[in-house]
Amino acid sequence: MAKSLNWRSFLRSTPLLILLGLGGVTTAITVGMPGLTLPTASGGSISDSPKEVIDQVWQIVYRDYLDSSGDYDEKSWRQLRSKLLKKSFAGNAESYEAIRGMLASLNDPYTRFLDPKEFKEMRIDTSGELMGVGIQLSLDKATKELVVVSPIEGTPASRAGVLSKDVIVSIDGNSTKGMSTEDAVKLIRGPEGSDVILGLRRGDQVLDVPLTRARIEINAVTYRLNKTKDQQKIGYIRLKQFNANAAKEMRQAAKSLEEQGAEGYVLDLRGNPGGLLEASIDIARQWLNEGIIVSTRTREGIRDVRRATGSAITDKPLVVLIDQGSASASEILSGSLQDNSRAELVGQKTFGKGLVQAVRGLSDGSGLTVTIAKYLTPKGTDIHKNGIEPDVASVMTEDQLKKLTIEKLGSSQDSQYIEAQTLLLTKMRS
Repeated sequence: MAKSLNWRSFLRSTPLLILLGLGGVTTAITVGMPGLTLPTASGGSISDSPKEVIDQVWQIVYRDYLDSSGDYDEKSWRQLRSKLLKKSFAGNAESYEAIRGMLASLNDPYTRFLDPKEFKEMRIDTSGELMGVGIQLSLDKATKELVVVSPIEGTPASRAGVLSKDVIVSIDGNSTKGMSTEDAVKLIRGPEGSDVILGLRRGDQVLDVPLTRARIEINAVTYRLNKTKDQQKIGYIRLKQFNANAAKEMRQAAKSLEEQGAEGYVLDLRGNPGGLLEASIDIARQWLNEGIIVSTRTREGIRDVRRATGSAITDKPLVVLIDQGSASASEILSGSLQDNSRAELVGQKTFGKGLVQAVRGLSDGSGLTVTIAKYLTPKGTDIHKNGIEPDVASVMTEDQLKKLTIEKLGSSQDSQYIEAQTLLLTKMRS
């Protein structure tokens, strides 16, 4: 089978979007169909049958999948295809179960099949609007438990005090043991105004947290100009996620703060679960004039290096806030700024998700997210499962977190921000 010549040509020729989020609520979509190159196991046509989507999924994995678990074997994968295409399926429901079973053998929580309804429900379009309670979910590979990556700011989950790393043990009294992220999303989502109760394990405690579902509009960036006691002007920018509007909103925020006379900046990536690869690169270029931003590697070892382009909006001192909810695209941005000595990081070690997914639409309206590459920081660090360590460690107590409302972020009542501001003032004076 023909292989892609290089990473750049792969990106140019393939109709997909590159995703760096953690699944659950946030995703990206594509239109267009993958090219099918292999014959069917039976030698006949499988068009317009439940087997067609099975074969599409199989071929995408065969062609593009990057194995991060060590569980993928090409010979076994070929045998699995032959076995499935010889079976009879009564309808799509049976074929979808077969697909999920096929993908489960990869042991990769980020390579996931979405039926048409799930695919439609889980997409976030350019307006940044979604329906739900506002949590980002991930399936812990070791424990097989559903873990909250981060609550989305300003949502029912955030207001109710849901925290990063909370384990969802039940949904409306139903145990989540053995439950996939897709099944969890089905139970958590529902009509606007309806209620759902999440059972959350936090340390040794299990808490029942009632939530009312809502329509959530997400602005990627919020910002303001803070003044110290000495009347020094600090630009505070909070980036909540890397959606299609994030780079534009970041540019507007930085330019506005420059016009207001900001003398230094604190960029807040706490609780940011990631999003689109191109958004993270574009935003890094707004802060970096030179240097490598990130490199990506496919399973064939093809390496694509993305660099700064001399288009930084400002070179004023910068400090970045991170925590265990800062993942994926957040780690690309913070890692690039740290490795290039453009900024120092304050807070907690990041989540540690260093894999890149492509999102593919299938012929019947269903979809597939498939791991296609891993990314490395400018110094070649693979952060997957390891995360990025801050330059200055700063941890909030659970009590401090409970008292820290959205309105207090980036204020004198935000202890991590105060740490960042103190470091920034030192940099500004040097």
